[in-house]
Amino acid sequence: MKTLMRMSMLTVSALAVTACTNLAPIYERPDVPVPPVIQAQLDSRLDNVTALTWQDVVQSEELESLIALALQENRDLRIAAANIEIARAQYGISRSALLPSVAVAGGATIGDTFDSTPAASQTYAEGARANVGVTSYELDLFSRVRNQNEAALQSWLATIEGKRSAEIAIASTVAQLWVQLATDKALLDLAEETVRVQGESLDLTRELLNAGVATELDTRRASTSVETARAQAAQSKAQIRQDLNALRFVVGTDLPPGILEAATLSPEPVLLQAPSSLNSDVLINRPDVLQAEYALIAANANIGVARAAFYPSISLTGEIGAISTDLGDLVGDAGTGWSFGPSISLPIFDNGQRQANLEASQAQRDLAVAQYEQAIQTAFQETADALAVAETIDERLAALTQLEEDTSVTLELSQERFRVGVDDYLSVLDAQQSAFDASQQLINAQRDQAINQVTLFQALGVNFGTPEQ
Repeated sequence: MKTLMRMSMLTVSALAVTACTNLAPIYERPDVPVPPVIQAQLDSRLDNVTALTWQDVVQSEELESLIALALQENRDLRIAAANIEIARAQYGISRSALLPSVAVAGGATIGDTFDSTPAASQTYAEGARANVGVTSYELDLFSRVRNQNEAALQSWLATIEGKRSAEIAIASTVAQLWVQLATDKALLDLAEETVRVQGESLDLTRELLNAGVATELDTRRASTSVETARAQAAQSKAQIRQDLNALRFVVGTDLPPGILEAATLSPEPVLLQAPSSLNSDVLINRPDVLQAEYALIAANANIGVARAAFYPSISLTGEIGAISTDLGDLVGDAGTGWSFGPSISLPIFDNGQRQANLEASQAQRDLAVAQYEQAIQTAFQETADALAVAETIDERLAALTQLEEDTSVTLELSQERFRVGVDDYLSVLDAQQSAFDASQQLINAQRDQAINQVTLFQALGVNFGTPEQ
């Protein structure tokens, strides 16, 4: 018996030496499937892009406070935080399997017999037992447990990056809705001013009609222009209400007072100087890209778990304790002892289950590789598109500013020519429409510039959430 025990111990010790065997593939980060540099024809350069936070680009104090409120109250972020806690707990459960579990057990039995037969005396006698032992500790010979632990760790890290992605999405959405609210306010002001100015023209046209200078057609055309502007004003009012509703939903609570009054396009609520060139490696630090890479590492570790299932599994159990036939003698005259019981499980035939599980794990790894590469490509495209807009937006704004000035002067000249009877009201109507369209285009271009600032910051995706503590 002692010889068998020594052989068992030697066998276990020899196998334990091979505990460093890891059957998971060696992880290598896939090549970045995008050009090494994102180029843009810009004069300015954004230095130290990895240190940026959303406070660096938000110029409006009211918008900054609103974003902070959204990062505190938004339900998506609360869900992301809960997912982090779940993943952290699952990692703790997996990690606990790396060390033996020790348990204390004890029990007592009280009994007596109805007769004095030896069998009854042995079966129904009183007794007590107490022991401390290791409950089924698996020797991690082929790193099955360690790979499970690695997969759980990477899943936890992925949920953390998922929360950062949620912060980016929420902060940028609040900023974009703010810009849209400011745009609709500007369009409402433009429409109401147009109603006022063109209403004065309508009154003048009616006076000229009574004087026999203008025609009924001129009056109807002037009225058409006024009613068109009034309809656009009503549409802008409805859009402003929808913008406020959308902001309230994203923030997750009632909006602070004064938000509507504070939302303006000038001065710029968001300001970011775009880089003239950007190394593509910066995009690897985007939270969605990191999240995809952590998922890839976890899938790689799961292959090691699936491969380990083809090999023997050895578990150890053991205990030391005391036993007594008298409850009062458990500590004093009780008998003591120990036990040790290694067990081995060797898979032989499972109808292809383990092979199918391995193939599924490898397919999951291939899927994770594709998702990681796709995340990088998406990051590259979003950044390149935002830089393309930044490259041309100043030229567009300059042209539209000049266009607004030209159409405004044209409108004044057309109105004067109509007053003196040189032109009919059709030329005035055309000039009014051109001036109104030019002003709308300029407002929309200012909106596009501000939203593109947010889009570029979101595309860079570095620390665009709660600042690092």
